[in-house]
Amino acid sequence: MVTRGSETYDVAGIGFGPSNLSLAIALREHPDRTTARGASGEGVSAAFFERQPAFGWHRNMLLPSTTMQVSFLKDLATFRNPTSDFSFVSFLHSSGRLPQFVNNQDFFPTRHEFHQYLEWAAARFADDVSYGSEVVSVREAPGDGTGPTEHLLLDVRDALGDVTQLRARNVVISTGLVPHMPSGVARDERVWHSSEFLDRYRRMDPGELRSVAVVGAGQSAAEITRFLYDELPHADVHAIVPSYGYSIADDTPFANQVFDSEAVDDYYFGTDQTREAFWRYHQNTNYSVVDDDVIRALYRRSYDEQVRGTSRLRFLNLTRVSGVKREGAETRISLHSHVGGRPSELDVDALVCATGYDGMEPTGLLGELDRHCLRDDAGRYRMERDYRITTTPELRCGIYLQGGTEHTHGLTSSLLSNIAVRSGEIAESIVLRRPVGVG
Repeated sequence: MVTRGSETYDVAGIGFGPSNLSLAIALREHPDRTTARGASGEGVSAAFFERQPAFGWHRNMLLPSTTMQVSFLKDLATFRNPTSDFSFVSFLHSSGRLPQFVNNQDFFPTRHEFHQYLEWAAARFADDVSYGSEVVSVREAPGDGTGPTEHLLLDVRDALGDVTQLRARNVVISTGLVPHMPSGVARDERVWHSSEFLDRYRRMDPGELRSVAVVGAGQSAAEITRFLYDELPHADVHAIVPSYGYSIADDTPFANQVFDSEAVDDYYFGTDQTREAFWRYHQNTNYSVVDDDVIRALYRRSYDEQVRGTSRLRFLNLTRVSGVKREGAETRISLHSHVGGRPSELDVDALVCATGYDGMEPTGLLGELDRHCLRDDAGRYRMERDYRITTTPELRCGIYLQGGTEHTHGLTSSLLSNIAVRSGEIAESIVLRRPVGVG
């Protein structure tokens, strides 16, 4: 638990998922070592705040046998520091599974094991993090009015609703992506977003689920469809896919270079045409695409049904959800097909919307502080290369974003692929910008 009071921290991290966990590691491993509370006045003092009661990362998508889509080497630290004590290999060694993992001959651990790794790393920062704590506002700390603002005040609300204050020279915002639902569709006990899937599913009596539907064309949609088909042998499973079918994720070597740290420079310093080309040619490396093995597994199940003369797994391709309403215990989905254009309805016991996420938007959190944050012609934050919002000269404090910077830093701005290098660059920036005489 972080101590608060009159002390001023060098950096306050808002959110403690993988991105800010990686930042905590980068700060601890920096030559100018971090001290959790600034004890003895040396190093970089850091405090982190997380709304969840404990560390967790996509817990509701830890489905059986699902694997990571990135190599285990793209962990919290290795690409920044291959000798880090916080690497996935160090975790395996600590867990006594390193030989067995090597014998498995697989670059892609299960999602469950990678979550164990993240929890293992997060546990080593227990004194630096306040769980069950939400930063509700960030504002300028009062000064003497003779110069730029040097400090920020954070209002932090704990699980009991009590609000305390913290002073910091910099903030790093990493509050995660926001679940996106189809237009006009609201979540309830029978309509779920994929981000809450396992929790919602476990609350149900599987015997009551005779007909379920999954909408979406990406990895989560395909994985949930497979899971429901296997777990509910008595149920009809409808896959509502806006495209003609699932598209394969391009993870071939040359395409994967788009996730290299050098590609961030190419994107950031490139022309508008350069950036447009990144998205046009390479968004199929991550967005609305599915791994080859998952696609083949679903197709195999569909083909086996044809052989057996059954039809429990049904694909509604080129179809979108136009509305949802409750009819007694059932959920009635209004559908619009792009084949023929005829509307139709589908009654299900549960609907899962694997419809992705909206980007992190910190404007509400920043409040009046946002007036110091400069924006481009499209209304998006102007960003420095070190992931710091470009601000007016009146604000000397750093406001860093881990996420929400796709428009300036490209496809990897919120992905695991570049997490170690990205966090290292932010840590280096914080250290270099410290006032002379501090620490």
